[in-house]
Amino acid sequence: MKHFLQFKDFTQEEFDYLFQRTRHLKALFKSYTIYHPLKDRMLAMVFEKHSTRTRVSFEAGIHQLGGSAINLTTGETQLGRGEPIEDVARVVSRMVDIVMIRTFDQSIIERFAVHSRVPVINGLTNQYHPCQIMADIFTFMEQRGSLAGKTVAWVGDGNNMCATWLQAAALFGFQLHVSTPHGYALETQAATSEELAHLSVFADPMNAVRGAHLVTTDVWTSMGYEAESEVRREVFADFRVDEEMMGQAHPEALFMHCLPAHRGEEVSAGVLEGVQSVVWDEAENRLHVQKALMEYLLLGRLETT
Repeated sequence: MKHFLQFKDFTQEEFDYLFQRTRHLKALFKSYTIYHPLKDRMLAMVFEKHSTRTRVSFEAGIHQLGGSAINLTTGETQLGRGEPIEDVARVVSRMVDIVMIRTFDQSIIERFAVHSRVPVINGLTNQYHPCQIMADIFTFMEQRGSLAGKTVAWVGDGNNMCATWLQAAALFGFQLHVSTPHGYALETQAATSEELAHLSVFADPMNAVRGAHLVTTDVWTSMGYEAESEVRREVFADFRVDEEMMGQAHPEALFMHCLPAHRGEEVSAGVLEGVQSVVWDEAENRLHVQKALMEYLLLGRLETT
């Protein structure tokens, strides 16, 4: 049994397989071909953080594979009344086949996984967002091919997305340029020496983006930090990805954003809606990579015909 709690839980070879399956499953979806390998399988979705894309993509995904989903929120379960996460894991994992958790600290999902009898997927924590980076890399591969030897520029908060990009850089052999305001840097205490070898930090976001093949960002205020919103708007004012900044990137550079986006804050409307933006493909691909992920965790490797 495997879990997917952070990006580096899988090898590059496993990701190569998952992306192969993603292409296959997406092609089936586009051709309206019914494919139900997970018939009668049940996914439990545990939300301690609200979501739109995560819920829709996982719930639609398990349904398209023939299974069903149960949506559990803190307010609707004993989690909201202080039941230990270990007890929830012991009970829920006896009743379902796979679990996705979207929560706060990474330790919560790790504690759940230790006591779970079924695979556990990280739908987002404060530290990592591995499903989103899977979708982002797959989207780049669809549009431009391999990321190996390329440069990804991250502009903005050094958050869970940025930390997951760093793990991916070491696995896929690309360079990660990071530019954050002072006081919002990417924390690298948990990073390996190999990961750090793929990281370059820039004070000026224009320098970080120069020559990059992919430019990506996120909201200035992540969920759980809303009290800092006004301060962050001032501090992050020079870290907006706009047309001038994208002009510093490679001529064929793509722009990505995990959404929701605040036009005029972390990204200009022109960039978000522009020809270099692939945010809508990126959002759809959450559905397809997660289908491949659930299929793999429950059935192992399958032959793609």
